[in-house]
Amino acid sequence: MRHRKSFNHLGRKSAHRSAMLKNMAASLIQHKRIETTVAKAKALRMFVEPLITKSKDDTTHSRRVVFSELQNKEAATEFFREVAVKVASRPGGYTRILKTGNRPGDNAEMCIIELVDYNENMLSDKPKKAKSTRRRRSKKATDQTTTETAEVKETAPKEEKKEETEAKETPKAEVKETKAEEKKEEKKEEPKEDDKKSE
Repeated sequence: MRHRKSFNHLGRKSAHRSAMLKNMAASLIQHKRIETTVAKAKALRMFVEPLITKSKDDTTHSRRVVFSELQNKEAATEFFREVAVKVASRPGGYTRILKTGNRPGDNAEMCIIELVDYNENMLSDKPKKAKSTRRRRSKKATDQTTTETAEVKETAPKEEKKEETEAKETPKAEVKETKAEEKKEEKKEEPKEDDKKSE
């Protein structure tokens, strides 16, 4: 049973596993991306990311710690010269795992593990969003907006009432005027008809 064992043994003895991780870390630093299985990539991520964080602080002590882990002089110098400078502003998450499907022979899950800041295609696709914070409005701004809305509400009902009263009054007046006009027209038409009969 492997209860309470927090990392993947990768089917190897501890010496073999640590040697493999050192070699893979050195290859990742030199080539910026490598192809491997998903299980090994996850183990490598746990191994290499603390070293990258350590390399941000360029002191003799941190150089010695990184070299003791990697056991590769070229990889350690490249760590501090190139990689540390490029990832200086990133607060963790220096690697990315991209799954590429299964291997034909044994159907193992394959992937590419890469350093995030070295993939120019992924960096250029996503524009940086402006950082927005959710804050409560200040009292001055809320007071101004409430007074403006209150004024608008007060003026709007008065205007509406005026329009409604005008609309109510105009139809009655129009009805009276039309009735009066009709009566006048009838009176005018009656004498004309009488004149025609007399002729």
